[in-house]
Amino acid sequence: MSSDESGLSTGAEPTDPDIDLADIRQRKELRRSHYGVLLVVAVGGALGALARFGAAQTWPTATGSFPFTTLAVNAAGCLVIGVFLVAVTEIFSAHPLLRPFFGTGVLGGFTTFSTYCVDIERLVTGDRAGIALTYLAATALAALAAVTVGAWSTRRILAKWSQS
Repeated sequence: MSSDESGLSTGAEPTDPDIDLADIRQRKELRRSHYGVLLVVAVGGALGALARFGAAQTWPTATGSFPFTTLAVNAAGCLVIGVFLVAVTEIFSAHPLLRPFFGTGVLGGFTTFSTYCVDIERLVTGDRAGIALTYLAATALAALAAVTVGAWSTRRILAKWSQS
């Protein structure tokens, strides 16, 4: 790689050595291979969003109050992400579409950080900045703690299981 006068890299991006991008058939094959991933992410995302919607309908949050349901959904989803990623990277070899389907799709649709942002915005515009700030910090801390606990616990269980 070389650098131009601005110091930015001008080297070529790495490519798959088995693909000749000058051959139109190989470019089409490369494009086609992503449709399966996009499909499973979309299906998983729809399922995760439906589960999140079900939680919001089961435990609704009153306007202007602390959004406990969204916090709980995000924390639960992050816990499962921690368990899931350890499982598919350290315990067993998964089908190539499992991570995009479940990790990106289902759990990405279930954990609702877009709703988290909307909740904060609504709380701030409703003169509930203190609740918004508490929610902002609590969600970030709960999400980080949950994914850490999920991964750590799964590794501990795996270590005990492998000793037996």
